Amino acid sequence: MKLATYDNGRRDGQLMLVSKDLTKAVAVPAIAHTMQQLLDAWDLLNPQLQELYEALNAGQMDNAVDFEESRCLSPLPRAYQWADGSAYVNHVELVRKARGAEMPESFWTDPLVYQGGSDCFIAPKADIQMASEEYGIDFESEIAVITDDVAMGVDSSNAQKHIKLLMLVNDVSLRNLIPGELAKGFGFFQSKPSSAFSPVAITPDELGDKWQDSKVHLPLVTHLNGELFGRPNAGVDMTFDFSQLVAHVAKTRPLAAGAIIGSGTISNYDRSAGSSCLAEKRMLEIIEDGKASTPFMRFGDTVRIEMFDDNDNSIFGSIDQKVVEYKA
Repeated sequence: MKLATYDNGRRDGQLMLVSKDLTKAVAVPAIAHTMQQLLDAWDLLNPQLQELYEALNAGQMDNAVDFEESRCLSPLPRAYQWADGSAYVNHVELVRKARGAEMPESFWTDPLVYQGGSDCFIAPKADIQMASEEYGIDFESEIAVITDDVAMGVDSSNAQKHIKLLMLVNDVSLRNLIPGELAKGFGFFQSKPSSAFSPVAITPDELGDKWQDSKVHLPLVTHLNGELFGRPNAGVDMTFDFSQLVAHVAKTRPLAAGAIIGSGTISNYDRSAGSSCLAEKRMLEIIEDGKASTPFMRFGDTVRIEMFDDNDNSIFGSIDQKVVEYKA
């Protein structure tokens, strides 16, 4: 299935069932008003939605309307949990190498995860509002999963069954604020503002054989100011798959239905695939030239994040955002 949340003036929006080709949508209030209501009773409501999804794709729903990505909030406009990992360890290794720091061996066996703010996500077509360009504004193109209820201590071999939906992410980062925060030894906060998610969330079966081993085996395409920035394959060089990330996050706490867990910045060793964030490109420049020449985002800059199937059809719709100056 494919699902979205329309802005209806309420905090949690209106759940919409979306056709496979992203052309039609229909509200399903008789089943669930919001994405969170659906996730809270997934096993009960999923079969009912599946029947409607098949009818929608067959053109058999008279109340279907044209799907409009511009009306979408993030699939979960707010969530009980947003934990972002760093599953592509070569990305971490590269960033540390550029600043001359050794990488602990444990990074290859124990995932890095931070807990982000989840009370207010950005809509996929909404502006990224920032008070200052001096913060070092960066995008991070990622994939995320949404789970149902996950018991504390779940084993990674049993974690995949808890993954109900997949989305794309722009994990906005403020690079110039990160060093000062990390130096305090207490993690990210101001340097990690609200994130944005793709207009559409999908069940893993929508990917067919591109969903294997708890990984998405397709390129994630990022454009900066209309020019291709990177298209690394999300299934390549992913040190920790999503089942391992879910198990790691749930090691000492249960996860409530609607928990979101991110992959971290998609990154390949094959540098010809480009990058999924400005920081990585800047690090490559430092390693090669001794200094970074690519600037962080400025007011007016745009970023577009999207994933396509083998027939060049958009799977999740696009995250398409502009950085603008925040004025209270």
